[in-house]
Amino acid sequence: MSDNKTALITGANKGLGYEIAAGLGALGYRVLVGARDRARGEAAAKTLRAAGLEAQAVPLDVTSDRSVAQAAELIDSLDVLVNNAGISGPTGPGWEQDPTVLNLDVVREVVDTNVYGVIRVTNAMLPRLRRSPSPRIVNVSSSVASLTWQSDPAVEVGPIMAAYSPTKTYLNALTVHYARQLAGTNILINAACPGLVATDFTGNTGRPAREAAATPIRLATLPDGGPTGTFTNDDGVIPW
Repeated sequence: MSDNKTALITGANKGLGYEIAAGLGALGYRVLVGARDRARGEAAAKTLRAAGLEAQAVPLDVTSDRSVAQAAELIDSLDVLVNNAGISGPTGPGWEQDPTVLNLDVVREVVDTNVYGVIRVTNAMLPRLRRSPSPRIVNVSSSVASLTWQSDPAVEVGPIMAAYSPTKTYLNALTVHYARQLAGTNILINAACPGLVATDFTGNTGRPAREAAATPIRLATLPDGGPTGTFTNDDGVIPW
């Protein structure tokens, strides 16, 4: 059990974020459903409460400094932050994003959510996390972030996604730097690869979101002295 710990999950009104919230709620956490759309966040929190979980919606647009600051003001205490919100940006046939014809506005939009959004939210929530006896931060990454796998012709890593994939590589690098900066504190921060998840994000291709939530939940509930600055999936460590 969590001893009434509180977890904030961004992008939690549906898909993987919702299942992470549900899984942590089932462990006894009070879950804060971060959602850009207030009505959808409230609906998700209501569904979680109907299942007997303690849940509250928090309006949160990770691309807005003002929204993130307002969300932080609503949160008195925080033990777990899961940076789940993310977008892929427009893709061509087969989800491809060709780097030779990439629209820079698309790149900026994806970076703003997947990278800047994580920095905005993490830094805004750090003062609350620092007050927790066992704070945890989980950054939801992807196998396409692995430069080792991406550059190995023998590894099947899916289509070229020149806007989306590099943002997850950037996110992994940020995770390492946060871990270095927070070394010596009780904050553990790790990157999680949930695999290909059947959500709106993927056109419902992949495994069930409830199953994919296992690694983020595991990292969110690490014991004191656990690993930090890692990149893992269900099977273990993923090469950078």
